Amino acid sequence: MSEARPEQFVAVLDFGAQYGQLIARRVRDLHVYSEIVPCDVSAEELRELAPSALILSGGPASVYAKDAPSIDPAIFDLGLPVLGFCYGHQIMAVTLGGEVSHSDVGEYGPATIERAPKSALFNATPLKQTVWMSHRDAVSRAPEGFIVTSSTAVCPVASMECPARKLYSTQFHPEVRHTEHGQQMLSNFLFDICGLSGDWTMENIVDRKVEEICKKVGEDRVILALSGGVDSSVVAALGARAIGRQMTCVFINHGMLRANEPEQVEEVFTKQFDVDFIHVHAEGRYAALLDGVTDPEQKRRIIGTQFWKEFFAVAQQLEEGGRPVKFLAQGTIYPDIIESGARKTGGKASTIKSHHNLIPFPEGVSFDLIEPLDHFFKDEVRELGLALGLPAHIVYRQPFPGPGLAIRIIGAVSPEKLQILKGADAIVREELDAYNQRLFDQTGERNSEHSCWQYFAVLPDIRSVGVMGDERTYARPVILRAVESSDAMTADWAKLPYDVLARISGRIVDEVPGVNRVAYDITSKPPATIEWE
Repeated sequence: MSEARPEQFVAVLDFGAQYGQLIARRVRDLHVYSEIVPCDVSAEELRELAPSALILSGGPASVYAKDAPSIDPAIFDLGLPVLGFCYGHQIMAVTLGGEVSHSDVGEYGPATIERAPKSALFNATPLKQTVWMSHRDAVSRAPEGFIVTSSTAVCPVASMECPARKLYSTQFHPEVRHTEHGQQMLSNFLFDICGLSGDWTMENIVDRKVEEICKKVGEDRVILALSGGVDSSVVAALGARAIGRQMTCVFINHGMLRANEPEQVEEVFTKQFDVDFIHVHAEGRYAALLDGVTDPEQKRRIIGTQFWKEFFAVAQQLEEGGRPVKFLAQGTIYPDIIESGARKTGGKASTIKSHHNLIPFPEGVSFDLIEPLDHFFKDEVRELGLALGLPAHIVYRQPFPGPGLAIRIIGAVSPEKLQILKGADAIVREELDAYNQRLFDQTGERNSEHSCWQYFAVLPDIRSVGVMGDERTYARPVILRAVESSDAMTADWAKLPYDVLARISGRIVDEVPGVNRVAYDITSKPPATIEWE
């Protein structure tokens, strides 16, 4: 849980929903803080957490299935406003004496509901509207004291409410964009029903986080592994504002960064922010360790292991120089915690992947952790970066794996391959940065429908025949990867205009020696992943 939770916050009880994170984000979009907690939390534990309201998420199980998630019935007696979606709607019904039945016909996708004329949850929305359904089980009888507020041809109780107890629920999903008035319903719940203020803003967050860091650190020193990515850069900017040169930012240059990035990172954190900055030039050591290595997992292990060696060597030097470090600051964000299945989220997520900043310290190494972003989503981290004055090229930096270009080079890494990929990747980013900017100028949205979320070049370990200047060539192809996504959990290949693709291809072949062909990867995730290795 966060170190200093706002006085007003919404607890999202997670029943294993695919939209669990999305619910929390939609609440935060309305400037109300939210956290994901386990569905098996007890009423007593919730009383200690003291949330302002509860939202019960959806989930994949049937309420009558063996080992289906349940809820402590006493939670409904806490006097808190409660809003349930899908499974949360059904578990509220059966827990309070209603009935859920299995329907012969399911509803999956858009559905039309007709709502009751009077309903606090539906206030300022049409009597007939489109919502997003995903169910076969449905509430067939509402509990005593509840009134049915909407229905469909398939679902007799598409929503219900008990205003006297401030209990509300919907079979559909207000949190997804396909429910056309879903955000209005959330707003009605948070402000009209719960009476919340909606004052969770970036300016308030910066002040609170600075205060937290100052209080925790005191006069001690902090060390931060600064990659140049948005997460660690925002932590560095927060640390600079809170404790200045008590923080040492260690930038380990493994030689696998994109063109001009090391110079950009050094310029920002030596000229714009008042922190102690150390640039470790480890390019030669990494090149020797990676020489001839082709297996991607071995590349990752080598790069990760050497990273910590380089980092802890700097910590040791600080110790020997009379500047002992007590705290390690990390750019861990909320999805890192959730995806790693960590209990501290309070969620029910299974472990999806391990993150480098969640790996335990080596034996004999001990730091207290500072993770000021561990309850923020990526888009919120970017907003925080802008509020702290970070330049746009860092705030909107393309997602980039820790091992860098080493895993975008298929096969062994060499100086020649690195030079080719850096040149090709710089062109891809320049052209698609400009493409995204044009869309932003037209729509005013940073992530509009057709904008690219991530884009880069891949260098496969093959050569192909070509013709350049009337001569036969046998050179390398470059693969362009560009995807549309909001959270990286799923992604679709970007439908780029032909003129943009032609310009990227022409520039790479013309400007990057050793390349005679450009291919475009049009595979979605799943079945593919965004990265190649």
